[in-house]
Amino acid sequence: MTAQILDGKATAKAMREDLAQRVSALKERGVTPGLATVLVGSDPASESYVA
Repeated sequence: MTAQILDGKATAKAMREDLAQRVSALKERGVTPGLATVLVGSDPASESYVA
């Protein structure tokens, strides 16, 4: 088995382009995607990070 070099920058670019198209399609349907966090427990460091 030979090693395969992966191009991380090209992969990230392709993922961003795909995501942009998917978000655009959602917005056309009236759906605005967002980001949410769920905090489990009461760790002060986690609470600070989520805030």
